[in-house]
Amino acid sequence: MNNSKVKSIILDKISLRELHVSGNEYHMKIIAVGDIFIGLTNVEKQQIIYEPLKDYIINNTIHSISIESYTLEEWSNRSI
Repeated sequence: MNNSKVKSIILDKISLRELHVSGNEYHMKIIAVGDIFIGLTNVEKQQIIYEPLKDYIINNTIHSISIESYTLEEWSNRSI
């Protein structure tokens, strides 16, 4: 599955300010930014991103995902 398809699947279900998807079907890196994450734990944030992808993970279309998720404030204040 290509990165643009993964991005489309996520954005169809979740309102995000920014979404970056890189890698390949064996290991994808996802960076998600949106105020949907305000007040959530890291696990809860990851669950939001995993949910629209779960069927693809279960059937091994996607093998591995690394997720970074940020609120808009966290994203603007992150160290580069």
